[in-house]
Amino acid sequence: MGLLGILVGLGLLVCLAFRGWSVLLLAPLCALVAAAFGGEPLLANWTQTFMGSASEFLAQFFPIFLLGAVFGKLMDDSGAVAAVAGFISRCLGERRIILAVVLAGALVTYGGVSLFVAFFVIVPMAQSLFRAAGIPRRLVPAAVILGTSTFTMSALPGTPSIQNAIPMPFFGTTPFAAPGLGAVASIIMLGVGLWWLLRAEKAARRAKEGYGDEPPVPADAADDELLRERATTAREFDPAELRHGYHSDAAVPIFNALLPLIVVVAVNLVMSLVVLPRLDFSFLAEQRWGNTSLAAVAGVWSVVVALAGAIVTVILCNWTRLPALRRTMDAGANASVLPALSVASLVGFGAVIASLPAFGVVRDWVLRIEGGPLVSLAVATNILAALTGSASGGLTIALDALGRTYMDLAAEAGIDPGLLHRVAVIGSGTLDILPHNGAVVSLLAICGLKHRESYLDIVMVGIVSSVIALAAVIAIGTAFGSF
Repeated sequence: MGLLGILVGLGLLVCLAFRGWSVLLLAPLCALVAAAFGGEPLLANWTQTFMGSASEFLAQFFPIFLLGAVFGKLMDDSGAVAAVAGFISRCLGERRIILAVVLAGALVTYGGVSLFVAFFVIVPMAQSLFRAAGIPRRLVPAAVILGTSTFTMSALPGTPSIQNAIPMPFFGTTPFAAPGLGAVASIIMLGVGLWWLLRAEKAARRAKEGYGDEPPVPADAADDELLRERATTAREFDPAELRHGYHSDAAVPIFNALLPLIVVVAVNLVMSLVVLPRLDFSFLAEQRWGNTSLAAVAGVWSVVVALAGAIVTVILCNWTRLPALRRTMDAGANASVLPALSVASLVGFGAVIASLPAFGVVRDWVLRIEGGPLVSLAVATNILAALTGSASGGLTIALDALGRTYMDLAAEAGIDPGLLHRVAVIGSGTLDILPHNGAVVSLLAICGLKHRESYLDIVMVGIVSSVIALAAVIAIGTAFGSF
């Protein structure tokens, strides 16, 4: 009955979340359903296990949600995101339209701009460029996904994404874990994705397909409650807040737009590899500081300092283009709350499931997967991210339940924790891009397209490219170790 309860609880969570029910309600409800099947105490599971795990997640990662959303909103309202996107398109010219869209999305998201902020800026630019070049509009979502939701989310060394931050407390790693393997995975994702998109463009030109009929003006995805519920479990920005604040129409010098993105990467690197390792943080072992260690917090601290420095930079560089600074920052702060609580609720659900006696069957099955710890870790993160439709939620559930076990297995097998980190993050960003994923649903709505028109291309650039990269990282890491 316990195993049946786990399946029923998970099934209810997936089905009702896809129908637009709030995860804030669903996660505790479905966790209690699973606990009831197993004959476990319900109130104790809710207040002690569920809330304990959810609050621990918030304590660790809410600063990244908060500062990341504020930074993204500041970049959007100042016009810096649009300036970067326009600069990339002008530099690459009319013959490299697809590459321009991909790199524009990659640059702003690697620089710390929230995904949904990038969507609402990159999509109109991409549609305009594709229309002028006669490239089918059905390829716009795939080009945007490739640039914003693949290698810059999970593979590129130092990316400030929440997915890249989640493994750090579990494995004692930094945002630059396994940088060489991350770079290899990034090249594979980008290469495979561009190959598919350019192949599709050539096939469309041979068939004289063209851009296609202009779609009817889609409902504003930022105000769609169903899309909002799905979106906030998928990424770290509440799209409803995009309508708040004040968006400047003044032109932004490209240096002012690029400098905050450079600050994110540079400060993150310096803090991770130079500053924090050289300071004495032995006091963290005291009870008042949580009896922890630098390894458990350094990665999060590096990202937090990098985002804080970038926020100061974007304000100083674009002061005159932020006339409603308080409103903009308030909107950014508010945009972080619902995504953080939604993912924390998924984490609480996972904690209840992992505490049930029947979960031992699931754990043993995962650990018995042939190929060693790296393969089973990749399978676990893929499955949970796919079921929840959330890379961050699925990744945290997997590591909460099995992170310590994988560290023990890695120590026995001589596997570097950095390799575990990179495999886990890439694995979480693979099958999360299923049809019910909030980012996919929202992007298609913004583009005015249906799944049947664009989803195959999204699968090829988002899932297939990531699976190939994940397999390559596991193979190279197994043969040569982490680098």
